[in-house]
Amino acid sequence: MSLNQDLQYAIEVARGAGKIVLEHFGKVDRLTKTHAATTDEAVTEADRAAQRFIVASLRRRFADDGVIGEENDLGTAITNEQAVRGSRVWVIDPIDGTNNFIGGFPNFAVCIGLLDAGHPVLGIVYDVTRDLMYYAARGEGCWVGNRRLHALTTPLSDASIMMMTSNCIDAAGRCPGYAVRWLGQTSWKLRMIGSAALEATQVAAGIAHGAVTINGKLWDIAAPAALVLEAGGLITDLNGGEIFPFDLRNYAGAKVPFVAAGRGAQAEVLREIRMYP
Repeated sequence: MSLNQDLQYAIEVARGAGKIVLEHFGKVDRLTKTHAATTDEAVTEADRAAQRFIVASLRRRFADDGVIGEENDLGTAITNEQAVRGSRVWVIDPIDGTNNFIGGFPNFAVCIGLLDAGHPVLGIVYDVTRDLMYYAARGEGCWVGNRRLHALTTPLSDASIMMMTSNCIDAAGRCPGYAVRWLGQTSWKLRMIGSAALEATQVAAGIAHGAVTINGKLWDIAAPAALVLEAGGLITDLNGGEIFPFDLRNYAGAKVPFVAAGRGAQAEVLREIRMYP
């Protein structure tokens, strides 16, 4: 069954949420999530307003589908509402890159993903300030605007761009050896832009050979996973294991570390992670 109509609707929802986000850009206060693993995880009224818009829009069209979102209005928990019927669950991040958004750094995205039976089948990553709509659905390809995207198939080289999120501290409270190694070399071109979704999207776009996120959540990967997979790339955990199908039933915001990579680069990225823990 084609997902094209669902995709087109979700694109318009993402555009609407992007307008809300832009209306708040440069005008927000930093709030704190009481349910976050760390007390300083940021949120804003813009996150909550955009999520309310997205959730209401999805419920109007897809009343039987479930919804998982990064926020709730009180900041006391995430949103996790399972499907009334079927196995489809929308996973949303109203602003991926909230600290960038708060600081006035124009690198943040609205993310809307759809998991069916735990598999990413549709994804939208809307780069709001650049008005770049990245989108994909199973069997429909991966696109930005009217241009089809393909992940790189070449091996890593001295010209390769590697994306890493700025928070490299692992569950043990240390910076892993591979991150230290990569930061201390000049071969791969490391880039950190503070949005896990936008960083993974660069793999789908054929710009970066790989993207590594240590402290991501499900809403950081659900949408870009659909992009990367439809563009011909790969998504795994840091050990090379499968992330999907993802068990959504009791998800409460646990971390979902991931590697997004082109097919010619994935093995070397995973080898580095394994050799320099």
